[in-house]
Amino acid sequence: MAKASSPPAPTMGYVGFQMFYIGIMITAFVKCISTAYNIRLHAINEYGLVIHEFDPWFNFRATQYLWDNGSAKFFTWFDYKVWYPLGRPVGTTIYPGMQFTAVYIKRYLMDVWLGGMSLNDVCCYMPAWFGAVATTLTALMAYECTVGSDHRSIFGYLVDLLRPLIFASKEEKSTKKKKGSKKAKPSSDASDLTTTSAISFPSSPALEVALCTAAVMCMVPAHLMRSIGGGYDNESVAVTAMCLTFYLWMRALRFGNSNASSIFWGVLSGIAYFYMAAVWGGYVFVLNMIGVHAVVLFLLGRFSDKVYIAYTMFYLVGTTLAVQIPVVGWTPLKSLEQLGPCAVFVVYQLLALTNIIAKRKGNVKGAKDLFLLRVQVFAVSFFLIAVAIHLLAPTGYFGPFTSRVRGLFVKHTKTGNPLVDSVAEHQPASPQAYYQYLHYLCYVAPVGMAFTVFFYLNDASSFLVCYGLAAFFFANKMVRLVILLGPISSVLSGVAVGRVGSWCVARLVGPSMLYGPDAATSDDATSDDAGGASSKKKKKGEKDDDESELAAAGSTSRKDRISAPFKRAVNRAQTSSEGRAIFSLVSLAIFGAFYIYGMQFHDYCWELSAGLSHPAIIFKATTNDGKTVIVDDYRDAYFWLRDNTPQDARILAWWDYGYQITGIGNRTTIADGNTWNHEHIALLGRILTGPEKDGHRIARHLADYVLIWGGGGGDDLAKAPHLARIANSVYRHMCPGDPTCRGFGFMDRYGTPSKMMSESFLYKLHSNGYKEGVVADPNRFREVYRTKYGKVRIYKILGVSKESKEWVANKKNKICDVEGGWYCRGQYPPALSSILSGKKDFAQLEDFNAEKKDDDYQKAYFDNLNNPEMAKNKAVRAEAKAERKKQKAKEKVGSEASSSSSSSSSSSSSKPRAENAASSSSSSEPEPEQAQTRTKPTPDQIAEVYNTWEDTDETTLMWRLISNSAVDDIRDWLEADPISAFIRSGDGRGPMWWAYEYKNDAIVKLLRDAGVGYRDIDKFGKTPVDMAW
Repeated sequence: MAKASSPPAPTMGYVGFQMFYIGIMITAFVKCISTAYNIRLHAINEYGLVIHEFDPWFNFRATQYLWDNGSAKFFTWFDYKVWYPLGRPVGTTIYPGMQFTAVYIKRYLMDVWLGGMSLNDVCCYMPAWFGAVATTLTALMAYECTVGSDHRSIFGYLVDLLRPLIFASKEEKSTKKKKGSKKAKPSSDASDLTTTSAISFPSSPALEVALCTAAVMCMVPAHLMRSIGGGYDNESVAVTAMCLTFYLWMRALRFGNSNASSIFWGVLSGIAYFYMAAVWGGYVFVLNMIGVHAVVLFLLGRFSDKVYIAYTMFYLVGTTLAVQIPVVGWTPLKSLEQLGPCAVFVVYQLLALTNIIAKRKGNVKGAKDLFLLRVQVFAVSFFLIAVAIHLLAPTGYFGPFTSRVRGLFVKHTKTGNPLVDSVAEHQPASPQAYYQYLHYLCYVAPVGMAFTVFFYLNDASSFLVCYGLAAFFFANKMVRLVILLGPISSVLSGVAVGRVGSWCVARLVGPSMLYGPDAATSDDATSDDAGGASSKKKKKGEKDDDESELAAAGSTSRKDRISAPFKRAVNRAQTSSEGRAIFSLVSLAIFGAFYIYGMQFHDYCWELSAGLSHPAIIFKATTNDGKTVIVDDYRDAYFWLRDNTPQDARILAWWDYGYQITGIGNRTTIADGNTWNHEHIALLGRILTGPEKDGHRIARHLADYVLIWGGGGGDDLAKAPHLARIANSVYRHMCPGDPTCRGFGFMDRYGTPSKMMSESFLYKLHSNGYKEGVVADPNRFREVYRTKYGKVRIYKILGVSKESKEWVANKKNKICDVEGGWYCRGQYPPALSSILSGKKDFAQLEDFNAEKKDDDYQKAYFDNLNNPEMAKNKAVRAEAKAERKKQKAKEKVGSEASSSSSSSSSSSSSKPRAENAASSSSSSEPEPEQAQTRTKPTPDQIAEVYNTWEDTDETTLMWRLISNSAVDDIRDWLEADPISAFIRSGDGRGPMWWAYEYKNDAIVKLLRDAGVGYRDIDKFGKTPVDMAW
């Protein structure tokens, strides 16, 4: 067999074009990085260097503490300004990576090299900086999955898996025949670690794919949503850390890596994972994603020394470093969420062990012997592991799935924890959310996925398939996790657009200019020469051109033999003059489409970035006269607290605002935005949603001021139903028999509060003076500040217990883990003992270590969530019964008072009359008369009620009962108080109008039997019958 000819030397034209082309690519890439930075500066340019939202204020406060006090004090910081009176060990309960990053940037970059920048400014710019870095790393991921020459289809891997089973005997015979022959050439398979990579320079289409990925990632809204300037949140850094970890993992799997190279890149990926674990709790996703990919590689038959070394280094280094982070601790080896990758690590070690044993024994021949050896090794190992699990499980060693993670897998759209369910970003993503945050990527990314699966699958690119499927699944369960789709959607879209774009460039300038002179040689070898030599009859024994090419490439598979003629035909079409012209026109049309849709995507992203850039704590609004103003009420309220209250003042507000109160106002809060203490938040919810008097009795022992968000929109009343649910999850008397507290909230379209809401602490302070008849008790509260636009109201609590405040402040009443230690938690004052004794600690549904279960509550909770209309009807009926019971009690008191008055007057009359009265009172005759008087109101009474049009609690309750088809409750009500059938609201409509409106014949009949007409008109001139149409 003749030796293959060496590839032709590159021409000057090729070198010049490559320099020009790569220069264009670099310029375009720099433009992408610039766009990634600038698109994230909308908020900074418009509102200045202001920290956004809620969580970023906590992050900034923690960063400031780290800067002021150093790392040693940071990790022993027990903060008594939050979660009063308990406090919180901040340094050991947060992911500190972002704080350390900000401090290092300021100290070693800004102050040393760039002349200094305030810590606030560093924190504001960090999301934009890291957005640009994430764009670069995502482009490297795309390059890594495209570079190399070991791409295959998924079907190729399946054939390889089946081949040992089908052709095992043939291969064994072939091996015996070749035994003793000359030494075979070294294999170039991916599992051979001695082979050096032939790809060591930028190449097409990898460059185009990387550039297209950067062009998308720099502005995709799924990444913008958590990386806007001023949004100093963990995710703004975490996405960058995640992309770095994934890129290094893929780099460790590059085709042709040596052992040393796999060790190097595997160690780096472990270090990157450590940084990810220090930054965000989403490190669990990164760990499991790489673990799943390791399993997939094994299932595809791609387990090799390279894969083994890469995963072993990643897991050993990453886990060893991650457990050093206080908030992570030993959870990678204890939590069910993280034990999967640990199990993969163990399996990989067992696979490596079997390979070592097989080599040493020397008698393992073929796949069957290796399989039996693995069964033996795994059986012994799994037995020992099962014994260890059996011993550890009863001790509570294994941690449960958290409620958030559990909510990703259970069939419910809720977690069973009303505190977690109250957070909007924990809700499932809608189809509109996907399009909002991905736009055209919804359609392009699946094409890239198909390219990868069916044409370009290798060790590195197969990771994209795993990542894409997992990210889509989790984003579908929780809208917050759409952020995970940003990088993978960008890479897959880059694969689709970049590969098509590279093909188009090759058609326009020629394959030899883009891919190198060897591409021209390949084309020439498969085309007919001018002399038509290919049409001449071949000599006997001479190989066909296709076979020669396949032999030179080292491929003799049946698949390649079949596809070779097709490829040859395509190459002929491309090299002909007509074919080149057609392909050039097609390429230009494709580029035109790319430009049109690319500009639409560009404009959409820039427009949406402006919408995502509102700081929330400051916003623009339009007044009634059309003037645009900046509403800064929230910071204004916090500044007022900082400047006008004592330093030891305690502020009671819903937990959302705690971060801002401490971060801006520098005052103590009852709770902040963390969810680590469910029972404490429930106590806060009980204060706010309970009756005003009861709430004050608790609040006076915990706070000096109350801060209320008002002004509509997402104010405290809008959140109130969630507050009630959280309170009821611990204090079950709040909403008896109704875990979702449907009886607390607005009950109709007019914003009428339920009885429970109208009497609540929160409603009284929120609507004090705003709504007619709503007044906060002046003996318990005094309003001390109201912001310019009424968004925030601050009340001083009257009658604050100084004794409780002093008791909490006394260090002797704090409980320390060790004497003289820093971990000393506070306690509730003794005055609240009777309140706290009535709580029932919330049992997490996923905690299998808990001795006591709360199955009845969880069942009722999910039943009500799944059928909210039923739950609301139940709440309405319960309120109606309570109202009737109250009315009967009033009637009974009035009857007793009347009887007492009659008895008193009769005692002053003559004895015969007294006897007659006594005789009369002991008789049952008058009772039917009284009943008859109640059940048959006089025409005058009916006319008085029927002609009185006003909105009252009775009309509202009647409308709710009718709208919810509560026929039995209405019947009971009319039997107890028949005149209620004639009540009318302010618009002149009454029960008969509403019964016809909701087409409820049963209620219409009840009302007609009670004597209500159906031909009267309301103030709009409509009769009840008109409402049915």
